[in-house]
Amino acid sequence: MDSYPQIDLSQWQQVGEGGNGKTYINSAQPDVILKVNNTRLSTLEAVRHEYEVSKAVGSLGIPVPRMHDMVRVGDVYATISERIVGKQSLSRICHDHPERIEEMARLLCEKGKELFATPCKTDFFTSRRQQMMQALSGATFLGKKTLQKIRDFAETIQENDHCVHGDYQMGNLIQAGDKCYWIDLDRFAHGDPMFDIGHLYLVCMVYSSMKQARELFHMEEDQLHRFWDAFATAYTGQSNHSAFDRLAGKYAALDIVLRTIFVKPTFLEKLFFKMHINRLVKQFYEQ
Repeated sequence: MDSYPQIDLSQWQQVGEGGNGKTYINSAQPDVILKVNNTRLSTLEAVRHEYEVSKAVGSLGIPVPRMHDMVRVGDVYATISERIVGKQSLSRICHDHPERIEEMARLLCEKGKELFATPCKTDFFTSRRQQMMQALSGATFLGKKTLQKIRDFAETIQENDHCVHGDYQMGNLIQAGDKCYWIDLDRFAHGDPMFDIGHLYLVCMVYSSMKQARELFHMEEDQLHRFWDAFATAYTGQSNHSAFDRLAGKYAALDIVLRTIFVKPTFLEKLFFKMHINRLVKQFYEQ
């Protein structure tokens, strides 16, 4: 048995749930929050990685909740970090105040540009491009022609030291008063910021038609579309951002392939990935 403290979950109250797991608070420890990942992300290796990455991101001066400890909850591992009192994710703000969707999209753009402008520690953080090429090597669920088109595009992407979040979307930027913090940092890396933007495009313009995605991000399909339009307009400074959308669509296909690096997909998930990748390739790679 390892030395990580065991947490009795009956003493904690659930206060949140996202795509990666659930969060809890304890009245006896008001300054911290417990995060318990979903089963596939709650192994010792996965949680230790998130713990160490979160500390390293904070050392870059990027605003993140301070990571305190690793613990065990039954047979799984979890983290205890700083509790940001009064925080709301941008997605929750958009749900509660739909009239602020465009404002929140501009805020994600502003904070994203600050993140991307931060030089990353390339000796610690993984190269997103290298992860991409590794994922393509294992993407045997794709047809040869589709895979070759994606690979040809991926090979044009240059290495750089920009910080990229890895799960860049409105649920992973939280606001408390006039301060914002990035959360869910386990996929943090260095690389082309378009990797992050392609992920946001996937959320807003592809997965937005799915009930599960709408529930996860607390927004309806048309609201997610509005969010993307406002984000792309702010990011490019142009009301006509069709060229930016096409590039984001190409990176969205890469983002789906990249997911196989982070979570080993089931057979059904591979079919789901293949369907969406084929659609994105037809829409954005064959023009």
